[in-house]
Amino acid sequence: MKKTFYLMRHGQTLFNVRRKIQGSCDSPLTELGIQQAKVASAYFSDISLDHAYSSTAERSSDTLEIVTNNEMPYTRLKGLKEMHFGAFEGESEDLNPEDKSTFFLQYGGESGEQVRERVVKTCKEIMEQDDHHSVLAVSHAGACIHFLSAWQDPHEVLQKGVPNCCIFKYEYDVTDKNFTLLEVIQHGI
Repeated sequence: MKKTFYLMRHGQTLFNVRRKIQGSCDSPLTELGIQQAKVASAYFSDISLDHAYSSTAERSSDTLEIVTNNEMPYTRLKGLKEMHFGAFEGESEDLNPEDKSTFFLQYGGESGEQVRERVVKTCKEIMEQDDHHSVLAVSHAGACIHFLSAWQDPHEVLQKGVPNCCIFKYEYDVTDKNFTLLEVIQHGI
């Protein structure tokens, strides 16, 4: 049996504009972020979603509420949160190292592998539910990349990173318990 899973990044935030490391901390959507979510909402207008999920970060739940026009109940899950960057939270993105895989562990943050395991576990638990056939989950750039890395090399798909409100459409195979990327939707706004 195959199911459809949409994993989406939140809209642009104040920290995105100011080039701040967001991670587990939060900042509000900008006007552009709100517009990006409205464009994503149009994409989903002809798609019948049966369940929706969001990271516990306000930027993700606000995005989801715009995408669903506040007409769909949803569940906030910590497992969909962005990577925790420890002492680097809220600092300039210029401080990001080239290799982030384990760097932040020494500063109280998470490793890339920990993020991947957490997000994969959460998304599998979502899609294993019997009444979940077409699901939207709003998360974060790093979380989306680490999730994709469990199934294929993200660099094959993402030459320019994960723009705000980028949507990853996956097929979930209930028998194999695997996700297959079908499409990446980038609206260019």
